[in-house]
Amino acid sequence: MEKIKASIIGAGKQGEVHARTLSEIPYVEIVAVCDLNKSRAEEMANKYGIKEIYTDHKEMLEKSDCDFVAIVTPDHLHAQVTIDSANAKKHVLIEKPFATTRKDIFDMLEAIERNQVRAMVDLHNRWSPPFSTAKRAIENGDIGEVRSGYIRLNDNKFVATDMLAWSANSSILWFLGSHSLDAISWLVNSRVDKVYSVARDGVLKNLGIDTIDMYQTTLEFENGAIVQMENGWITPNGNTAIIDFKCNVLGSEGMININTSSHDLIQISNEKRTITPDILAKPIIEDKMAGFSSNSIRSFVDRLIDDKPFQVSVEEAANSCLVLIAILESANTGKAVKVEY
Repeated sequence: MEKIKASIIGAGKQGEVHARTLSEIPYVEIVAVCDLNKSRAEEMANKYGIKEIYTDHKEMLEKSDCDFVAIVTPDHLHAQVTIDSANAKKHVLIEKPFATTRKDIFDMLEAIERNQVRAMVDLHNRWSPPFSTAKRAIENGDIGEVRSGYIRLNDNKFVATDMLAWSANSSILWFLGSHSLDAISWLVNSRVDKVYSVARDGVLKNLGIDTIDMYQTTLEFENGAIVQMENGWITPNGNTAIIDFKCNVLGSEGMININTSSHDLIQISNEKRTITPDILAKPIIEDKMAGFSSNSIRSFVDRLIDDKPFQVSVEEAANSCLVLIAILESANTGKAVKVEY
């Protein structure tokens, strides 16, 4: 079959995941990479044999003969790149979150619809084996009607202080709350109706990072389910895993517990510390990406080929962002907020 041509905008850490995954798909050719940091774009291009290098995404969209664009820019910089890509008639795979303002959300949806391009947001926990197994169990009626839940997705301080150069321009809600909200909404199978959230800061600000430490949020769903959602960026760096991810779903006839952080399948210890290696999201098997964070990218390409619906609809991703905006408002005002879709 003729290869599908891809371009990547954003050559950072997650851009590397996209580049490696796409380079390992035999029916995909990465034709261009774009990053404001030219040396970083050149490094990715040299590593994956990408011929075209750009520092201006508009120039790339004009000159590059690509079929789709992977948009892997920081959280708050998705909107204009997505709109420009849609206007250039390119399909788009957008890193989470979809957008961070109401205006950006609806401007992006309008551009995607008007140009009749296909779009998916990389909310890859829907490809995670524990979560997909839980989804099937709920759909099969194994725990009855979902009544309540709890989901916790936190990061070590290292992520905000060292891994991300732009953490002060985002928040833990956009970076991880988007993942946890999508995962629990998928399991509950309903939209969020109302939110109440409390936030705390100080730890990261004392470390020179001007962003919120944590959010504790109550989610009331349209189908009556109630969920507690916890997102924080201040788990100690000595934690054995960077990501602290746990979930519980209680039904009328049963319960599901998920722990993808301390899963006890493998730990590696030396004289200084113990680590819990990632075996779900980004494991390497036969020198290839094999986890769910790459399977979501492969699924996007496969759905472009067979024209079937994406696992994550762009409307679902947009709705999740509207919920996150309501959570931010609630945390700022101290009041419950009804989500405006």
